[in-house]
Amino acid sequence: MSSTSPTPQQLVEHALALSEADDCVVVVTDATSANLRWATNTLTTNGVMHRISATVVSFARTADGVAAAPVSGSAGSLEQVAALVAAADAAARLASPAEDAANLVPERVSPDWDEAPVPTDIGVYRLFAPALGEAFGRARAEDRLLYGFVNHEMTTTYLGSSTGLRLRHVQPTGHYGCTGKPTDLSQSAWVGGATRDFTEVDALEMDATLARRLAWGARRVDLPAGRYDTILPPGSVADLMIDAYWSAGARVAHEGQSVYSRRGGGTRIGEQVAARGVRLFSDPAHPSLPCSPFEVATSSGNESSVFDNGLPLGRTDWIRDGELVSLLQTRHSAAMTGQPVTPGIDNLVLEVDGATGSVEDLVAGTERGLLLTCLWYIREVDAQSLLLTGLTRDGVYLVEGGEITGVVNNFRFNESPVDLLGRFSHASATVPSFSREWGDDYFSRTATPALRVPDFNMSSVSQAL
Repeated sequence: MSSTSPTPQQLVEHALALSEADDCVVVVTDATSANLRWATNTLTTNGVMHRISATVVSFARTADGVAAAPVSGSAGSLEQVAALVAAADAAARLASPAEDAANLVPERVSPDWDEAPVPTDIGVYRLFAPALGEAFGRARAEDRLLYGFVNHEMTTTYLGSSTGLRLRHVQPTGHYGCTGKPTDLSQSAWVGGATRDFTEVDALEMDATLARRLAWGARRVDLPAGRYDTILPPGSVADLMIDAYWSAGARVAHEGQSVYSRRGGGTRIGEQVAARGVRLFSDPAHPSLPCSPFEVATSSGNESSVFDNGLPLGRTDWIRDGELVSLLQTRHSAAMTGQPVTPGIDNLVLEVDGATGSVEDLVAGTERGLLLTCLWYIREVDAQSLLLTGLTRDGVYLVEGGEITGVVNNFRFNESPVDLLGRFSHASATVPSFSREWGDDYFSRTATPALRVPDFNMSSVSQAL
């Protein structure tokens, strides 16, 4: 941003001053990202990007209620913001009253409101990049090919309103992923994870993990579809728990449309939905997964409301000791269900009481079964049971006598994450995890255990590597 460009705070204030609506909320985000990409043991691209965007929500009072209209777009100048305001104001005047209408959140100011956006740059890889070069050399010497991508983003959000909200939050988000293949391309292995700053990401350890997994593939065993004693690593558990979380909207549950709906009407809050000792929660102040402590909603839907912008967020238990205790609630849905307001939070933690050890410990305790690497292309089949289907990818390994003895073919699976929480047989300690399916673009702040499921349903064989 040049020295003459407006600050995000100035963009917010300009929008609020220009709006002719009865009320207005403005969200400005300043995001920079830095990335590296490599293929066949060679760095191919790198880059840094910067974007400034805004959402203006205008509110118009009528005799029948309050209408709301959000408009989003690029916001690098006062003129661009003015155009967004004009469009939002016009849309609000034409809109029907909103069913989720509520009083806007009253005045609250972040102590760091006046501070500048926090950027990232290519220097975030100052430790990772040299080690990655060493990993390339080692892989070449051992006839192994590495393909991968890393991205780091710093997003500073500024939320202002005509009721006096002035809130700021800085969110670092990073992830890495690397696929290894032998030079004959006969198999593949993958490793990935999430990070706040890349200081703890070891490229040489990443390559060593891939080498170990490719060595497991020296023996191949073809297996038919069926139910197998299956170990899901923390990342695969994160894949499934994110789906369970995203499906936990209170309104759709109240209306009988989800796995969290009670037969005969209402929600399953208060019912046992998982094994005793299972706890699923979100917490903006989690020490490993900090995220925004206030609600930011750029549109209204079943799980969010533009009227709720700025609501304070705190730790929320979704499942406690196996009992469903909360669903994703706006103020509107909370009034429908008679439950507390519990908005969505941008992290998710699954814990099992008494669970210790690691994936390796679960392998050591398995007589015969499968160890997955990751899941892919997950889609919902049935909302009422939250039945999901998807594929395994980049390494399904055979476990015999507590040891990994080979690689097997990939499968399509059919399972419900809610059902799995009630029938897993063993769990490891909870660790920071990364969903390969959802982590890159949508939801990267998770901590989960590995789970061993005695009858995981591999519904058909997949021919993919």
